[in-house]
Amino acid sequence: MSKPKRERVQLRPLNGIVLLDKASGVSSNTALQEVRFLFRAQKAGHTGALDPLASGMLPICFGEASKVAGYLLGEDKAYDVTAKLGVVTDTDDSDGVAIRERGVPALTFEQVQEALQPFIGHIAQRAPIYSALKQGGEPLYAKARRGEVVEAPVRQVFVRKIALLDVSGGMIKMRIECGSGTYIRSIVRDLGEALGFGAHVTALRRVWVTPFAEDQMLTVEQLKQGAEGDVGVLPLEVALAHWPKITLSGDEVRDLSHGKRVKAATGLSPETRLLQTADGTALGFVDITEEGEIRGKRMFSWIQDPKFHG
Repeated sequence: MSKPKRERVQLRPLNGIVLLDKASGVSSNTALQEVRFLFRAQKAGHTGALDPLASGMLPICFGEASKVAGYLLGEDKAYDVTAKLGVVTDTDDSDGVAIRERGVPALTFEQVQEALQPFIGHIAQRAPIYSALKQGGEPLYAKARRGEVVEAPVRQVFVRKIALLDVSGGMIKMRIECGSGTYIRSIVRDLGEALGFGAHVTALRRVWVTPFAEDQMLTVEQLKQGAEGDVGVLPLEVALAHWPKITLSGDEVRDLSHGKRVKAATGLSPETRLLQTADGTALGFVDITEEGEIRGKRMFSWIQDPKFHG
């Protein structure tokens, strides 16, 4: 007896952002696809993967909002992390295999606090060998899994703040606020080495991504309850509230929509701005040039609508 055919999901154009509270143990891509099909969106992307071990905020951008993803990727983020001292793993977290163990004496809060100071500010950081960074077009984790010797790159990152929350039983808990590209696993690994015992991440949660607050996150279960009414889908403008903005005439918007440049008002400094209408509808990103012109950089599809050209 043949199996009944599964009903094909009819995907639709959908624009907006969902702030998923990703569960631990799920890959970011698996979470992305589940939410995408839940909302039947034709196009979706996320703003920077979380490790499978990690939970927390994973902004998912539908449709035209995917053009915002690259900008969100560079925003500040905050993580709650729990680390175990005395055990080093090959992945720098508890998903990996232990490769070294050492006894850990009782540490005071003040000792750990002092050891954390070199990890705050602009620091040079070596990425984990099990990471998605690419060498020769291939992720480092793929090379590591084949047993190849991997030389992870050292990069400059920015750690704004580390709040030490607890030190007890060989475990450390802290909240880390940092800029783009920072690996929390690397901070924990290097902190463990600085203390002399090694360490790895046992729990990690991303609590916010600028400009979104922690209480805006929704779990998959919560999203399922309101998916039919698109509950939880935020307009892409909410991700851009802190961007410098510019409003132009209908004729100028029309010219930009056709790929032309327009003259910038006197006194505008060269930078990228968000082009919006008087009522706050985002139309895209524009560059103000040194020559005093405005040119389209990344426009949203609806800028072609004649209603914005009047």
